[in-house]
Amino acid sequence: MAQLYFYYSAMNAGKSTSLLQSAYNYQERGMTVAIYTAALDHRFGLGKVSSRIGLSMDAHIFDADFDFVQHIDQLKQQGRLDCVLIDEAQFLSKAQVRQLTDVVDTLGIPVLAFGLRTDFLGETFAGSEALLAWADKLIELKTICHCGRKANFVVRLDEQGQPARAGSQVQIGGNESYVSMCRQHFKALVWQADDD
Repeated sequence: MAQLYFYYSAMNAGKSTSLLQSAYNYQERGMTVAIYTAALDHRFGLGKVSSRIGLSMDAHIFDADFDFVQHIDQLKQQGRLDCVLIDEAQFLSKAQVRQLTDVVDTLGIPVLAFGLRTDFLGETFAGSEALLAWADKLIELKTICHCGRKANFVVRLDEQGQPARAGSQVQIGGNESYVSMCRQHFKALVWQADDD
């Protein structure tokens, strides 16, 4: 029975690596996958899912107007489709997450979505919020803070390397712009600084 999975974490926990490993596992068994990634994150090339350890695969791109049910149904009509994998799932809209539930429930195809749970202010993204509410399975991928505790928050750094406390929710960047931290260190840099 197909299910909707949400693999979530802070940055640098290996979400893209896990996605690529899952795709490889399916393909190694002669199965077909469809991989999707957000159009707005093209740091490694448009339509590419890349991991920090050097793995990469081509992907379909989605934007705010993309219809997953229509696209996946077309792919399924062209041949066998065994699994759908979504990178940067936090950038999905609520409507697109609902579409993914239709892919699972109506088309019978499992969907594995990988993304951040919260932004640099500790707020959920629209896609993550809907996935947390509607996914059949929630799986946390863990990474660590500089102190050794589990990191479950992301701090955005400004041009001077200082924690950002305001700004657009979406700003594409990697290790030069974001640092994963435990709640205690995140609060000290972002929330408590706002209270002062």
